Amino acid sequence: MTTPAGPWHPRAGLLPVIAPQGEFDYGTVPWLQEQIDAAVNEHGGVILDAGGITFIDSTVITLILMTNQRTHLRIANPSPRLINLFGVYGIDHVLHLYPTVNDAHAV
Repeated sequence: MTTPAGPWHPRAGLLPVIAPQGEFDYGTVPWLQEQIDAAVNEHGGVILDAGGITFIDSTVITLILMTNQRTHLRIANPSPRLINLFGVYGIDHVLHLYPTVNDAHAV
């Protein structure tokens, strides 16, 4: 079930960081979605540390976009390859991308 986008109001404290490692595709996106949903439900937002992600497919792109629509998603430490992929899809201008986790927390 998706929740319509609305104003973002983080709960007290720093947003949690999820740092998945490896390849993410149709088979592993449910695990990633569970991690993101748990963080969003408890803290009102999430930082995705993308530094350890080596591959994503369109299902992960969809998850990222849906998460970005319903809450404030910050993506930290994206590789040049991932930044390029976001550019190819034309979504680099709608996502909140930060060079480091510390920069994502500082906002």
